[in-house]
Amino acid sequence: MNFLRGVMGGQSAGPQHTEAETIQKLCDRVASSTLLDDRRNAVRALKSLSKKYRLEVGIQAMEHLIHVLQTDRSDSEIIGYALDTLYNIISNDEEEEVEENSTRQSEDLGSQFTEIFIKQQENVTLLLSLLEEFDFHVRWPGVKLLTSLLKQLGPQVQQIILVSPMGVSRLMDLLADSREVIRNDGVLLLQALTRSNGAIQKIVAFENAFERLLDIITEEGNSDGGIVVEDCLILLQNLLKNNNSNQNFFKEGSYIQRMKPWFEVGDENSGWSAQKVTNLHLMLQLVRVLVSPNNPPGATSSCQKAMFQCGLLQQLCTILMATGVPADILTETINTVSEVIRGCQVNQDYFASVNAPSNPPRPAIVVLLMSMVNERQPFVLRCAVLYCFQCFLYKNQKGQGEIVSTLLPSTIDATGNSVSAGQLLCGGLFSTDSLSNWCAAVALAHALQENATQKEQLLRVQLATSIGNPPVSLLQQCTNILSQGSKIQTRVGLLMLLCTWLSNCPIAVTHFLHNSANVPFLTGQIAENLGEEEQLVQGLCALLLGISIYFNDNSLESYMKEKLKQLIEKRIGKENFIEKLGFISKHELYSRASQKPQPNFPSPEYMIFDHEFTKLVKELEGVITKAIYKSSEEDKQEEEVKKTLEQHDSIVTHYKNMIREQDLQLEELKQQISTLKCQNEQLQTAVTQQVSQIQQHKDQYNLLKVQLGKDNQHQGSYSDGAQMNGIQPEEIGRLREEIEELKSKQELLQSQLAEKDAFIENLKSSQTSPGTNEQSSATASARDSEQIEELKQELATLKSQLNSQSSEITKLQTEKQELLQKTEAFAKSVPIPGESETVIATKTTDVEGRLSALLQETKELKNEIKALSEERTAIKEQLDSSNSTIAILQNEKNKLEVDITDSKKEQDDLLVLLADQDQKIFSLKNKLKELGHPVEEEDELESGDQDDEDDEDEDDSKEQGHI
Repeated sequence: MNFLRGVMGGQSAGPQHTEAETIQKLCDRVASSTLLDDRRNAVRALKSLSKKYRLEVGIQAMEHLIHVLQTDRSDSEIIGYALDTLYNIISNDEEEEVEENSTRQSEDLGSQFTEIFIKQQENVTLLLSLLEEFDFHVRWPGVKLLTSLLKQLGPQVQQIILVSPMGVSRLMDLLADSREVIRNDGVLLLQALTRSNGAIQKIVAFENAFERLLDIITEEGNSDGGIVVEDCLILLQNLLKNNNSNQNFFKEGSYIQRMKPWFEVGDENSGWSAQKVTNLHLMLQLVRVLVSPNNPPGATSSCQKAMFQCGLLQQLCTILMATGVPADILTETINTVSEVIRGCQVNQDYFASVNAPSNPPRPAIVVLLMSMVNERQPFVLRCAVLYCFQCFLYKNQKGQGEIVSTLLPSTIDATGNSVSAGQLLCGGLFSTDSLSNWCAAVALAHALQENATQKEQLLRVQLATSIGNPPVSLLQQCTNILSQGSKIQTRVGLLMLLCTWLSNCPIAVTHFLHNSANVPFLTGQIAENLGEEEQLVQGLCALLLGISIYFNDNSLESYMKEKLKQLIEKRIGKENFIEKLGFISKHELYSRASQKPQPNFPSPEYMIFDHEFTKLVKELEGVITKAIYKSSEEDKQEEEVKKTLEQHDSIVTHYKNMIREQDLQLEELKQQISTLKCQNEQLQTAVTQQVSQIQQHKDQYNLLKVQLGKDNQHQGSYSDGAQMNGIQPEEIGRLREEIEELKSKQELLQSQLAEKDAFIENLKSSQTSPGTNEQSSATASARDSEQIEELKQELATLKSQLNSQSSEITKLQTEKQELLQKTEAFAKSVPIPGESETVIATKTTDVEGRLSALLQETKELKNEIKALSEERTAIKEQLDSSNSTIAILQNEKNKLEVDITDSKKEQDDLLVLLADQDQKIFSLKNKLKELGHPVEEEDELESGDQDDEDDEDEDDSKEQGHI
């Protein structure tokens, strides 16, 4: 500080130094001092003087400051002072509050100092190398200085950075700086660097700029973020606008999906700060950059599909139908939705299904049209709605049909509970507001654009003008309003609608000419000499009359082509007619409308032309001029030539269609052959699998058979008692019956024995009793003794039988006991619980069940083997039938090839006929030239194109022949 006081103040008694001398001394000190502290203090003093004495410091100190940057890089403090001083010299930021003249001078001064600095490219390279320093006091002033250089002389500095090794990559590192000040100023630096330079934009994009910028936007709170979000969005716009490569990279990197959270603003009535509105406005503009009509159609279409798939379009429609959204955001949202759905059928179908949250729900299209035809709505909003409606109908024949159908008598709601799009358009078309008339006419014209079907359907629309009067057609009502002399904007809109309606639609032309008042009105309008304001209406009337001639099918005898041309010649004059027709394209607003599809006008007075209508004028102006100047003979000749060419074209088309059908049939047969081959392979695979399954079943059957045999051998090793446990069930029953029978015999014999004993006792008691007659007693005793003897013998016999039966019973009981023992032994080998005879019977039943199950399974296996054999036979028969079908298809293929060869021959004959016809046409043209009639070059080109098409068809037929 003592040094600074000495330099600035000098000795108190000495003379006062001027500012220039002080700066000179400081510069000398910077250049000559050997001590780093002295040089640092001198540079710091220059920094303090550089804002006030910018010119003096810049002239005297710039060279020394650059030298400091080169030699004193080790000291970050002196480098920071030098960079700040250079920034103050070059930048114009501090001059914002001075008056206009001095501001202009300061800007000139900044650009001059910038030019001096970048004259040596090494200075910019040196500055880029200093940005690699992490020190805050070096990096931040370096970023500001480079940003100021880019603002002053952007293209020159961009070129130096572009050729500098790793120049852009060094700057990209600023986005990753953890210090927000440097990161935010780095975004501003990249804004200036990427402005209007496609090469740098590509490098920045491929240095992962999209990822970093989207991360910053997310960290800052998306649309609720501050000015940093705004700066990032501006940088993204620089990278994407008019840069197809970066747009494709953005889409392929799935960055469109990350844009959806930006628009999750909800239904809020408050909280729309100025910064949020700005951020959301830039976000919507960024979406429009990706789907701009100026982009290549393929890139736009892919971005539109991606926006629908990720839900971005749905989110935009939510904002569109939300309440409390600021007017400018709502307008930009409508424009954004318009371009997201333009020409994309999927998005257009979704938009048609969107309903407004009302009771009852109304389609969003209807709600928007209500705003368009409401004269109290802001002008920019009405323009945005018109653009949205145009984009919804662009290349959308389905949507065009739905709009026109709301006007047809069969679909109009008789109850009047709901209003349709068609009713709103008709209401706007005939309202007292000229802007509503124009918007409704243009919207209805877009419903007819390139759609002949809807042009014919619209002829059915009938309007009720007043109570008691018959309804009139929409076409007639439009001409009636024209003849009433309404405002110019209304008449221009109606004339554009009528021109679009009648073009390429002879039926509509016939309906228009059928009203005898229309042609006189048009000729009267064209023939009058009116002021400049009416010249445009005259031009449009001439265009409408020209369309009525060019697309006239001569179905009305009183208004045939030739008669209309004679009428023009008589009442207007051909030259005058062509001059009036040229008023359209010469109008100052015509070229403006032809540039962009969006109707963007500063005020309603400029709303005259529609973009699509300018295309129609450009297409029809030339052909109408030629049609007016052609004579009737030329028209006849041209029609004959056209008919001949159409006939030949129809023949060629017929053969083309035939060849195409044959190609399709051939492809179908090939597909059938491939399908049959696949089926054949599948059947063979199925047969192989079933054969293997049959073999497995056979192996299982043999295994079960072997196991069953082993069980029989094991059970046969036991005695008959073991067989009782399941091997011979009928023998078990027989033994049981014998045992029961022997028991019953034993009981019977015992009962008989008891009776005999009782009889013997009776006899003994009768022998002891006294008798009256001795002889009779003797006789009785003799007889009784004989009986006794017989009874004894019988008793002995019975006893012997009883003994034998008892022994037999004992034997059977012994056998029974042995059987029980053997059964118990067998029960131990087969784990079955229980010890009683009931348990044994249960075991026997179980064994019998097992055996019957095995026999049943064996029987089922035999049946399954039999069924598989039958199925195999059926598959073989199906294979044989497939092979026969393949042979039949091969024969049909050979026949088709023969047919194709015949078609080729017929086509060759046709080509010969066409060549002869072309020769005849050529000779006719020569005759016309000899007679002095002009021959148009387009006819010659068409004939040449026809020959080219014939050659292409011949090549196609040859390729088909090779196939």
